Amino acid sequence: MPVPGSAVADAYARLAEAFPALAVTELGADEELPRGGGWVAASELAEGESDLETFLTWDDTQVLRDYGRRGRPDVIASFGLHRYAWPACLLITVPWFLHRRVPRYPVTHVSFDRTAPGLAVGRMAVRPDGFACLPDDPAATLPGARVVPDEEALRAEVRAAVAQHLEPVLGGFGPRMRRRGRALWGMATDEIVESLRYVSQLLGEEERGLRELELLLPGATKPYVGAAAFRRPTGPDGKPAPATRERISCCMFYTLRPDDVCATCPRTCATGRTTATVTAGATTERTAVRADDLVAQAG
Repeated sequence: MPVPGSAVADAYARLAEAFPALAVTELGADEELPRGGGWVAASELAEGESDLETFLTWDDTQVLRDYGRRGRPDVIASFGLHRYAWPACLLITVPWFLHRRVPRYPVTHVSFDRTAPGLAVGRMAVRPDGFACLPDDPAATLPGARVVPDEEALRAEVRAAVAQHLEPVLGGFGPRMRRRGRALWGMATDEIVESLRYVSQLLGEEERGLRELELLLPGATKPYVGAAAFRRPTGPDGKPAPATRERISCCMFYTLRPDDVCATCPRTCATGRTTATVTAGATTERTAVRADDLVAQAG
């Protein structure tokens, strides 16, 4: 049941309709985050201790099951971060994309369970800590609303809200991933872009999604590294090919299948990457694969 006076319930309802593999439950101000079973609080992941170890056991088991080999510890940690950060970013970007509302979620306000039956990505329980909106939003009168003057100020709120939530989580995962600083924030950029692009496709608004992401992450927006920076190439038949972008970070999938390197991987040379992308539309495919990976590998 939606929380009375919620600024985000409608956005999460539309997300569930478009992407039923993920469920988001909004908690009331006095409700505790769920514990036990498959639930793990974001704050526990941020601590980087035993709860994170248990969380990553799922990824270790999945990789061995699906690929017949164990992944390196840093690769397992990278997969685990991706599988948390991808849906976590949607908690903030989907209400912004659909209704121009930007909720705040400290790590103490989010729990995640990826073991729930029938939810391939998982379920998240959240307790918003206020939200930003524009002056003409009817929600501006709700408790916890913080009005900002314009669209650019609201985009700044999105960047700040995602950073507030992800920074502690990156700190917990980083040592296990053997990554720091720029490498971690490059991953954050990719998770924001890839998750919202995928959902905007499901909502039938991909072109708007691409434009919004380019405005949100134009580059030089610290702490984020890189930009959304989509290109609209022409295919070999002269017709427009799917929009593409070059990832900031490597997803590490090549460590499991060395011959299946993403066409947009930063490890590949620019010439090979561009050719592969235009010829095969590989960026869209890999973006979908990384999203579908969250669904298919949960089974």
